[in-house]
Amino acid sequence: MFKTSDLRVRDVINVNDGRRLGQMTDIEVDLEGGRITAIIVPGQARGFALFSRPDSDYVIPWEKIVRVGVDVILVDIPTSPSETRSRRP
Repeated sequence: MFKTSDLRVRDVINVNDGRRLGQMTDIEVDLEGGRITAIIVPGQARGFALFSRPDSDYVIPWEKIVRVGVDVILVDIPTSPSETRSRRP
C-alpha cells in the first residue's frame, strides 16, 4: 500500500515511446468504491512557459498504469496525446 503523496514525487513515463509526461498532480477517485480511477498529469506549456497556458492535462486511467516503481510510474497510453488528454476547468 502507498500514499498518494508518495506518487506525486515519481515521474510518469509512457512505455510506448519512452517519453516523460511529468509528475502526477491530482487523482480521480470513485468515492462509492473507494478506488483511484485515474491520475492527472499536467500538459506541457507551449512557447514561453511563463505566459502560456499548458496543453490540456493527461487523464490516465488506473488500468493504463503498468507499474508503480520506486522512482517512476510506468503507463501504457497511446502516442497520440489527444486520446488521453482532456480540458479540466
